[in-house]
Parts: sequence; structure tokens; C-alpha cells
Amino acid sequence: MSVRFRPLSSLLLAAALAAVPAAVASPAAAAPSPYRVGVGIADITGEAAELGMLGYADPAQTTAGIHTRQWSRAFAIAAGPAKVALVSTDLDFVSQSVHTEVVRRLAGTGYTATNLVLTATHTHSAPAGYTHSTLYNLTTLGFEKRTFEAIVAGIVRSVRAADADLAPGAVKIAAGTLAGANVNRSLPAFQRNSAADRARFPGAVDNRMTVLRFEQAGTPVGMMSWFPTHGTSMRPDNRLISGDNKGYAAQHTEHSHGVTWSTRGAFVAAFAQTAAGDMSPNLRDGGAAGPTDDQFENTRIIGDLQATAAQRLFDAATEELTGPLDVRQRYVDFSGVQVRLPDGSVKSTCPGALGQNFTAGAEDGPGPDIVDEGDLTTNPLLLAAGIVVNPATPAVRACHAPKQVFLATGLQNPPWTPQVMPLQVVRIGQLAVTVAPGEFTIVAGQKTQDAVAAALGGITRHQILAGYANAYAGYVTTAEEYDAQHYEGAATHFGRYTQAAYAQELAALAAALRTGAATPSAVQPPWLGDRQISVRPGIVFDAPPVGKAFGQVLTQPAASYRRGQTVTVAFATGHPGNNFRNEGTFLEVQRQVAGAWRTVATDDDWSTKYRWARNGLAASTATIEWAVPADAAPGTYRIVHHGDAKSLLGRVAPLTGTSRTFTVS
Repeated sequence: MSVRFRPLSSLLLAAALAAVPAAVASPAAAAPSPYRVGVGIADITGEAAELGMLGYADPAQTTAGIHTRQWSRAFAIAAGPAKVALVSTDLDFVSQSVHTEVVRRLAGTGYTATNLVLTATHTHSAPAGYTHSTLYNLTTLGFEKRTFEAIVAGIVRSVRAADADLAPGAVKIAAGTLAGANVNRSLPAFQRNSAADRARFPGAVDNRMTVLRFEQAGTPVGMMSWFPTHGTSMRPDNRLISGDNKGYAAQHTEHSHGVTWSTRGAFVAAFAQTAAGDMSPNLRDGGAAGPTDDQFENTRIIGDLQATAAQRLFDAATEELTGPLDVRQRYVDFSGVQVRLPDGSVKSTCPGALGQNFTAGAEDGPGPDIVDEGDLTTNPLLLAAGIVVNPATPAVRACHAPKQVFLATGLQNPPWTPQVMPLQVVRIGQLAVTVAPGEFTIVAGQKTQDAVAAALGGITRHQILAGYANAYAGYVTTAEEYDAQHYEGAATHFGRYTQAAYAQELAALAAALRTGAATPSAVQPPWLGDRQISVRPGIVFDAPPVGKAFGQVLTQPAASYRRGQTVTVAFATGHPGNNFRNEGTFLEVQRQVAGAWRTVATDDDWSTKYRWARNGLAASTATIEWAVPADAAPGTYRIVHHGDAKSLLGRVAPLTGTSRTFTVS
């Protein structure tokens, strides 16, 4: 998927058996005018210990450290009075709650729900709890205010930074292909599509990549790449926060452009998702296994493929986007959209519901052995569980057929999953970006883009579908794929005609953009911030191991290492939840240069891993690993740990520990 609710279904089964202002059209530039562009980046890392992760929905997958931090990367474009911000975040998806609060905090900046695009890379190795939707907060035992705050505040900082950075420049575009970075993990469903639809995707994959090159006065300052592959290179047993393959691609690209810890933001690279619903980075066994048996290496391989392809396109980008900036946006209640099909018949979407086969999971995140993908028979156990936990009416069951409804998430008050969804079409000169709050399969995404392109009537030449954006309500499959009721179809929330409804409503926005018509919203998503609860125990206090002090080194490094070896140091520490250290770090690898210590790596570097573990009631250990890079400079090094500890009286104080020195040769 995306949000993988296999183990989640086990939780539900066990339990059962035992305001945003109305958006208005943004002003369009009266005539083509030079663009001003700006870039920004900010840290959005959530709690790094004992917090459930979002994506695989396994309650056992809780954070226990950091491999790479989470970032919000923003790109602002302005032409005359019009402007738009494209943002890529290292999240599983952007929640409506995050989008609403970010818009609220950006009041007065010129960025609103209309011209702000918040997308997610779809990593499955990042903290959860930042939504207001009950279903998505189950693995965190409720809403996590501090992680929500870290995400919202960071996104706002990145957008403000990009806006402040606006300067005369250019946006250039290039498109190409990348082979070997994705496979179709849902072939039986894909093969149900028409021969014409299948023919558009040889090998049953979408290998297209689009890259935007941002320049200021001829100097490159940013890159934004779109390519469809899931953020599932890291497996469900991973407990380190990670940006997954797209996070690696972004970090690698920024470093290749000379960005260091101290110069972050000098060049910003984002790797965003398109229609990745059935695209997996796990190249073996139909999406079940990565290219190797090492999940970190798999993440690097798929990330490096994207980074290399994107850099090639970036270097070749010569076509400059020129002309109007314009946007249309509207909220639509997808619980009952009347959809007119090509044959003239009218069908309807349904209140949100998940099918029994969504508990089977996908190939790269299988669920409990209760049902199999594609099984259209009623499972008595799941039927009973659904009736107890989240019952569906006969009308809703009929509307979702042939889906066997497990959870009627749209019938609760408030709904367990969103139903009022944000839709957006953005024009940047000859580029149209279609923005939607779900994960489209490649054929569903193409059909939707075709509808938008037709409605635009040729005013743009390039098309991108930006998924996982502004809110989230599961998958979007074609009607043919839906009928197969594999994981993706069972997790298509609004029934068989979900894709047709998205295509219809987004095409209406595109037509309004072409004609200059306004697109007011008749509905608004509810604000549920005042209804959130959390039953997860908080941090009571920290205590060092008996006979030790906070920051004391428990395991020292060896005296010397060679390139390619791994340095490991352990410290007595406090709980990382005391201070997320956003825009900072829990570790530094330092090299001695001319008698002073220079930081060469932090907890955001690919070469480092920060692992946290609880030892008893209140004691905990920070274990820091540094895989000495092949290009590490010979010399004298040390490892520094930064943390925070909470006293019995509730006071949080910083702590620092420093290892003995060692040499690298």
C-alpha cells in the first residue's frame, strides 16, 4: 500500500472477539511573466522511541532510534501576484489535520488550501499518531500531539523559508524513464484492465520519471522528481526512523550538490510519489522481497537508482516552464458522488468502507492468515468482527459489492477515515499537476490524468499526478481492478466507482481552470482536533544505570578502524521523547582538524544509526553506529551523543557524552 492494515485487523479482531475557510480561485497571471523561485527545508522528525509507525500498521513496529531524519522540502514559484508552493514530506501520507493546521499557521503569507500542495513520500518507517482519524491512530493508541506539532511546525518553516528565498529564476522540466526500480505487486488485478490500458504499461510497470530543475539567476538551487515506487524497502521489522528509498535519494542528491550539515538548504532535492498504488520497490517474488536480503542495502539500491536517473534528467533539462500560474481547488464529499460513466449511466460512490481482503495485506506487507487476496466469499470471523467493531448497513454493503465489507469506516460519528476530500489542479506554465489524496494504481492514475488533460483542452503539454497529498483516504483502483478484490481494491474506500469519481471531479476543476471559472466548495472537512485522545503512557522519569551517570560511555570504541568497518559506542541516556532535537541531532561523528573538532556526520547521515533501548523501568541506552565511509579522511575521530533526561520532578535537562578518540586509516 500504503497504509497496511494487516496486523491492525488482528487488533480489531481480537478486540471484537474478546475548519478551513472556503477556498477561492487563485489569481492567474494575465500574461506569461518571469518566475521567481525559492526553496526551503525543515526537520519534521517525530518521536524516536516507543511510538507506533504508520504504514505497515503493526503494533509491534514502534520507533527505537533514527537512521535518517524526516524532512519537509518546499519549492515556491511566483509569477506576478500568483504563487504556489509544492512540498514533499517524509511521511506515509499527509493527513487532513496536518494540512488544515499548516494552512491556518500560514495565514497572511499568501499560501492557502488553494495554492499549497503537501505531498508525502510514503515512507513506512516514520512515526504515526499525527492524524485525527481513528483508524490510522490505532497503532499509537491515539493522537500524538508532539509528533503532530513537529510535523506541522517543520512544514510551516520549510514553506516560509522557500517563500523568503523567492528570487528571479526559472523552472525547467525534463521527462524520461527509469527501469528496474519498481515491479507490479498486484498483477492479477492489473491484468483485468482492458488490453488498451495494459498496453500503455509494458511490463505492467510505470517507469516514467519527471524532474523539475529550479534555478536562481542561472544557478541550480533545487530539484523535484516524481516517480512511482512504494516506500517499503525497509521491512515491517525495522524500528529506526527512515525516509526509505526516496529519503536516501534526496539525501544522496543534496550531498552530491555539496550540501553538508552546516549548509543545509543551499540545494534542496525532493523525490515525490505519483501513482504508486501497485508499484513496489521489492523486485523479487512479485513485490514480496527486495533486490537483496539486506533492507538497508535495498533502500540504498532503489534510492540510488532514482537519484541517478533524476540527476541525468536534471542535467539535461532545457525546456523552461513559462506562462501563467493558476490553481483550482475544491473539497468534495466522496461518500455519495454521482458519477456519469461513458455509457451514460449514473453510478454513486459509497460511504467509506474497507473490505475483508484488505486484512490479507499486500505482497510487501502480508497480514494475518485469515483470508487470501481475491477471495470474494464471506469470511464469518471477519463478518462478526466487523459487525462488533464497525458495523455496515445493508445499503452500504450493497453499494460496495463485490467487496465483502469488513469495516464501515465512513458510518461512524465522526468517521474513522476522511470522506470530505481535497482536490486540486495546478498549472505551472505548460505543466499541469493533478493533486489527489490517495494512492492510485498506475492504470487508475493514467485514466484520471487523461480526464484532466482532456478538460484542460491542450493548454498544457506535461502532466503529473501527485498522490498521497493534502489528506488520505486509501487506494484508488480501476473498476476492473476493484472487482478482483486484491488488497488495493479492498482498500479502495468509496466503492467500485471511486476512480471514476476522482476523474470526474478533477476534470471539472481542470475545466474551470481553463475557462477561468471559480470553484467554491459546498463542504469543508471537519476539524476534529478537540476530539483527540491518547492512552499511551508518557515518560515518567529517567535514571542512569546503577553506578553510572547520564552521558557516560558504556561501550568505548576500539583504538583504530579501517574504512568500511563499523564503529559502535554505547551511552547511558534519557528517553528521546524528552526532546526530539528537531533541526539538531542525537549524535555527532567528529574529526580533529588543526586542533579543533569538526562534525563530519550526524544522525541524518546514511553512515550512522542511532539506536535507543530501554533497560528496566527508567534506564536507557543510546547505541551509536558509524559505518566508516570509503572516502573518510584518515585521522583522529570521536563520537559525541546528545540527549535529554527527565527528573522525578518533571524537569528535562540536556546531557552529553563523548567517547575516547580513535583513528581511521
